[in-house]
Amino acid sequence: MGRDLGPDCRLCRREGEKLFLKGARCYTHKCAVSRREYAPGQHGITKKTKLSNFGVQLREKQKIKRIYGVLETQFRNYFLKATATKGVTGHILLQFLERRLDSVLFNAGFAKSRTDGRQIVSHNHVSVNGRRVNIPSFMVKPNDIVEIKTDDRSLATIKLNVETTKERKVPGWLEIDAAKLTIKVVRIPTREDVTFTVNEQLVVELYSR
Repeated sequence: MGRDLGPDCRLCRREGEKLFLKGARCYTHKCAVSRREYAPGQHGITKKTKLSNFGVQLREKQKIKRIYGVLETQFRNYFLKATATKGVTGHILLQFLERRLDSVLFNAGFAKSRTDGRQIVSHNHVSVNGRRVNIPSFMVKPNDIVEIKTDDRSLATIKLNVETTKERKVPGWLEIDAAKLTIKVVRIPTREDVTFTVNEQLVVELYSR
């Protein structure tokens, strides 16, 4: 599956808010959104456009895609799967995205960002229920045990991530053992477990056109 290799800070500036794509940097004065509160590009500082309803829906979809680091085809597949699942489509869509393995590592504080979580998984440093998993989009389920299994050098980096992110609140659907670097999935995440501000109903309306 492809991924966006462009500058992360441009994505935040395009959406006009922090998407926390750069880990600890997003909390410092170096954050691009704090320093330049306008869209990227030569006309970003002067161009002020009132969005149509479609534009508002599109921007919300782009924001959610960028937060979770997925591209259009994969995001649409998540949406189609959510529409085929019993429940509120928008909530289920966010559940699927939260249950991605790279997102689980981020939420647990084992990764500084979801991009960092993706790299940890891709480099074969993670096991689920005792089996190595190197697919960032792997979807966890209740009672799964996620464990870091890697060499000393990478282990030291992940322990540093845990120390750096220790003030970050871990969502209630995960149980963390920071000493053993394990995560237990207690339950399916709920809408309340999603901590960033997003209106998933706009995405449902966009794809329902």
